[in-house]
Amino acid sequence: MEEAAAAAELESLQIDILRRISALESSILPESSSPSLPEDESQTVSRLSAILRSGGVKDFSFKRVAPDYYDWPLESRRDVLGASSVDHLCKSIVLVNTQASSNVLDCSDRNNSKYYVVVVQYTARFNADAVKNFLYTLNEGKIPKKRFNLRLAPEETSIELTGFEHNAVTCVGMKTSIPVILDEAIAKLKPDFFWLGGGEIDLKLGVRTSEFLDFVKPFVVPCS
Repeated sequence: MEEAAAAAELESLQIDILRRISALESSILPESSSPSLPEDESQTVSRLSAILRSGGVKDFSFKRVAPDYYDWPLESRRDVLGASSVDHLCKSIVLVNTQASSNVLDCSDRNNSKYYVVVVQYTARFNADAVKNFLYTLNEGKIPKKRFNLRLAPEETSIELTGFEHNAVTCVGMKTSIPVILDEAIAKLKPDFFWLGGGEIDLKLGVRTSEFLDFVKPFVVPCS
């Protein structure tokens, strides 16, 4: 039993050392406004990079992470990505308006869409009521407030709409043009470079906030 415990402790120490080495490598790499791509550039990286460049986004970076990345604490994720803080770690979630009128079936009207992608920080707690109130005001009260009820979309719906699996969702290069809502707290981050899903479970995308705003043109809403 003691040998097993010692082995487990050694393995834990080795994993921690590897994470620290990865974080150190990230911290000593020179900063550049040129896109940073992983050595094993995948079809996803190539496709999303082309989309970003065509949209005028120049300062972005893709980084491959370990398979057990989502088992790590936020501090370890921050370190391996070289993010400025845990607040710079964000996720994209697909929401469905469960109370939309029967004629609202798709995303053709960004002011009154059946679905929305919301980008929020991992450290924040999403406030669905804030989005509900925002959409009600956006539509100038012409749509009853009871017609807005944003809930997490079923995983199969999210995959069908975005083309991305759970933990891989990003609002760049989605199969469907879903309107995006960015939490205002992300827009206020300093430095203005945040991380989110990169289209594959073990791929992360870092992007300059100002360029993201110009390209994606999300609704910026205080929703956490």
